[in-house]
Amino acid sequence: MSALIGRRAALRWVHLVLGGALLTPFFLLALVVVTTAAPGGGPRHTALLQFTAFAVALPAAAVTALVPVVRVLESAAARALCAGAAGELATAPARSWSARRRTALWFVLHLSLGGVVSGMSLAVPPAVLTLLLDPDNVGLERYFGPHPPALPLAAGLLALPVLVSAGAGAALARTAPHLLGPTPAERLAEAEQRAAVLAQRNRLARELHDSVGHALSAVSLQAAAARRVLDRDPAFAAEALAAIEETARAAVAELDTVLGLLREEEVTGSGGPTLAHLDVLLRQLALTGVTVTTELGPGITDLADLDGTLSREAYRIVQEGLSNVLRHAGPVRADLRIDRREGHLDVELTNPIGTGRPGRPGGGRGLRGLAERADALRGRFTAGPVDSGTAWRLAAELPLDALDGRP
Repeated sequence: MSALIGRRAALRWVHLVLGGALLTPFFLLALVVVTTAAPGGGPRHTALLQFTAFAVALPAAAVTALVPVVRVLESAAARALCAGAAGELATAPARSWSARRRTALWFVLHLSLGGVVSGMSLAVPPAVLTLLLDPDNVGLERYFGPHPPALPLAAGLLALPVLVSAGAGAALARTAPHLLGPTPAERLAEAEQRAAVLAQRNRLARELHDSVGHALSAVSLQAAAARRVLDRDPAFAAEALAAIEETARAAVAELDTVLGLLREEEVTGSGGPTLAHLDVLLRQLALTGVTVTTELGPGITDLADLDGTLSREAYRIVQEGLSNVLRHAGPVRADLRIDRREGHLDVELTNPIGTGRPGRPGGGRGLRGLAERADALRGRFTAGPVDSGTAWRLAAELPLDALDGRP
């Protein structure tokens, strides 16, 4: 019973009446045209003209629905009034002709069903009132005799628009997602946009993790080293404090770059450190006790030659790898080898496994971020213990053509 006279039924009736109201100007214009084209009199002729005007008004309404913004308005009305409409309704104007045709079909369906329900809602109450007040003069004698059953007939007549409204409202609710929902092309474009946003978020997360995370780790260890030797070796403490200042300044600059990307601002400069800045990173780590031996393969004469996206990503890989050495192995010796061969840039970092330094709560994102960096450049990344578990090896193989078309 609630489906016929409940809140949902009332909302759907309002939605249908709205369709009838939207049909009215098209119907009146069509009625003027058909009356002018076929003048005449009589009840049958008048009824024929009205049905003809109804049929002529719907194509005119369909043409109006080709306006892109109509889909937004109809979706909003269906979402608010066509209660129970399952599925996603579009929120953007119809840009493609496929979406416009579907919107036009929905508009015609909405207006036609709304016109029928509105007409019945206007005609039935006066008819019922007349039947109840004067049942002997409504022309039903030939069907029911001189005294027609007014009350049952009135009840049936009142039930007719209720049933029609419930059926029409349910039909519109089922049809709305198919005609007002996004087209397959729009769904694909939306999925691609979501994937691009997710990729950008992951990129920003990697940048923040690798730059700011490394800086905080280095600063904390450099500060601890300076505190331990402050009294007996002021010169070393001063050098460590200078390194802290340099690390913090670089971290602030990189953070500003990342925030510029987040705000979709145009980032000036290189967009982050590259392998050409590797000596600064190694000098900072040396103050924490991590000694890095760097070897350049025969395919590389100068790290500055690799400036660009490839060099920045390789720098981040080295930076995160050395940060992990600092966090997990402590002040140990690490071996770094960088080479260019067979169309790839190879980065390999090995270090002895430490004696078990405490990890950070919520850690473990670094290696996953490095793998994502390599995947983004169509490269390969591996990390794990070697030499019977006594050492840790991190290796990345990045294709040199990752520079093509990249900033």
